[in-house]
Amino acid sequence: MQVSPFWKEQWKPLSVIVAVFLLCFYLPIEALQQSERLRNSVWEALYLVRWYAQEHILLCLIPSFFIAGAIAVFISEDGVMKYLGAEANPILAYGVASISGTILAVCSCTVLPLFAGIYRMGAGLGPAVAFLYSGPAINILAIILTARILGLPLGIARAIGAILFSIVIGLTMQWIFRHEPPQNIQAKTLLSDAESIRPLWQTALFFAVLVGILVFANWAQPDTNQGIWAAIYGVKWWITSLLGLALAGIAIAWFHLNPGKVTLIVVITAILSWQFSSQPLIPFSFAVVGLSWLTSTNKEEAGEWFELSWDYAKQILPLLLFGVLIAGALLGRPDHEALIPSEWVVQAVGGNSLFANFFAAIAGAFMYFATLTEVPILQGLIGNGMGQGPALALLLAGPALSLPNMLVIRSIIGTQKTIVFVTLVVVMATLSGIIYGSFFGMN
Repeated sequence: MQVSPFWKEQWKPLSVIVAVFLLCFYLPIEALQQSERLRNSVWEALYLVRWYAQEHILLCLIPSFFIAGAIAVFISEDGVMKYLGAEANPILAYGVASISGTILAVCSCTVLPLFAGIYRMGAGLGPAVAFLYSGPAINILAIILTARILGLPLGIARAIGAILFSIVIGLTMQWIFRHEPPQNIQAKTLLSDAESIRPLWQTALFFAVLVGILVFANWAQPDTNQGIWAAIYGVKWWITSLLGLALAGIAIAWFHLNPGKVTLIVVITAILSWQFSSQPLIPFSFAVVGLSWLTSTNKEEAGEWFELSWDYAKQILPLLLFGVLIAGALLGRPDHEALIPSEWVVQAVGGNSLFANFFAAIAGAFMYFATLTEVPILQGLIGNGMGQGPALALLLAGPALSLPNMLVIRSIIGTQKTIVFVTLVVVMATLSGIIYGSFFGMN
């Protein structure tokens, strides 16, 4: 019996429609209404998405969108291909990609616009994936915090494992998909020969300022009031402000934005910083709006910079917020339960069995960890009986992956590559946990 071409094409959407209909038809409203855990999961989803919006969108994602747009506009395709392309020197390409996280103190979601930027500019799949993993996994602040709070062996194992992971996963992805044609370059750049427009040092300084704003605006408070990290935290907004002034100067001198408008935004931002010194998000938000207004009304390269940054925001932000909602409903926030009871997690990650390490890797892969929050969460789990092996497995899988992160990665590289990437991270984290746990035993 021959199947109609119509049904060959339409069976998937029809199946989804039927499934949604049956779910609505048999929805057990009465039972759900009496479930306290279900009610908690709804509130946890809303609390988590509010927290995410307050703590991450303005300070983390917005600067990342601007950096991603700048990569597409101000870095030539030839430059990306030379250092990160599929035909680039692999030692250089994977070396640069694998240590990128020591500079960027970002989480699994903040790194996504940067990954999309370099991938769509022509970076090879392997180096781009190595960057995607290493960005949040090799956070130097997180590694130091891990060593201080959870022990030096676990901190060293996390650092070595994360660097090796990024290289091995990148090389494996490159080999598995070696026969696929390179992705289409989607950047609509006015500067196909950017090096001839301005000197390389200007472009490097511009990106250093953008990355500096991202790093220092998100500098986390350390667990002590002494030392260099605490000193930097105390002046983080002064450093961010100086970098903002540098960006304003670059906007006038190199991008030829209206000096009067730029000065007006700088002055108002300074006044807001003085009036709302205890609420830095207010002047920071105004500065972001001002930069967006100035660049969006420009007809030259600054205008294209805003356009591409906005394209990344439109694609990535809705998926991230949806993913955070789902993650909150399932796992809740630290010390707040949702649908999945926390005791299930604690019981599952005790010892150093294959299941304990695999469960820790899977749980870490789907949970959302903000930058540095994985350390106190693990401290609590270890105190409740979590083994050292599963602790390392969660550290290697958790910061680099999350449910919101997976949704966006799929939209960038496709379903098949995303599944392979997630599988590689989980499998390698599981094996690393088993090996580490066999040497260091249980806590």
